[in-house]
Amino acid sequence: MIRVLLADDQSLVRAGFRALLDAQPDIEVVAEAADGEEAVRSIRELRPDVVLMDIRMPLLDGLAATRRITGDPGLPDVRVVMLTTFELDEYVFEAIRSGASGFLVKDTEPEELLRAVRAVVDGDALLSPGVTRRLIAEFAARSKEPAAAGEMARLTEREREVMALVGIGLSNEEIARRLVVSPLTAKTHVSRTMVKLGARDRAQLVVLAYESGLVRPGWLG
Repeated sequence: MIRVLLADDQSLVRAGFRALLDAQPDIEVVAEAADGEEAVRSIRELRPDVVLMDIRMPLLDGLAATRRITGDPGLPDVRVVMLTTFELDEYVFEAIRSGASGFLVKDTEPEELLRAVRAVVDGDALLSPGVTRRLIAEFAARSKEPAAAGEMARLTEREREVMALVGIGLSNEEIARRLVVSPLTAKTHVSRTMVKLGARDRAQLVVLAYESGLVRPGWLG
């Protein structure tokens, strides 16, 4: 059972998401929060698998709340998905850097919301398919100068190759086709790369791919 916490200051939005999620046999909404402070308290108490976090909330906004959650060593398995009204909200980029596993627009299709919740639990996707490449392209344009190699030296050549493909937005299935390997092998390479680099999830792996210089702006296919 996937345990979800909803954090949004609009009760109507929370009610709509709850009705959709609770109707699924493998998903359970364990709590709701109307502001960031309440969200952080409930997350620390209940330790949900996924948090759907609105960016703009009173007392503590979603970005600050996400930093607290992803920076808490006692909550390593909590995945935060940001909710935004606009596909390329200015705060989304900082949220990804802060450890959020991705984001969704509030008017996303129900099937896409369900897919996203299940995907971030599996660590098998970055963001909504419709906006992934746009977000990565924008992140690349805003990214700082390449960082020093550091722990990148720990990766094998194949792992670096896989990381670069993750960085340009390819799924495990697409990586498998590109490298002519099985999807399971591709997923294993991605998982090992995340472990070696200490990345919480695929989203942080993309950030590291750009910040290390392994992937550069303009490389999107």
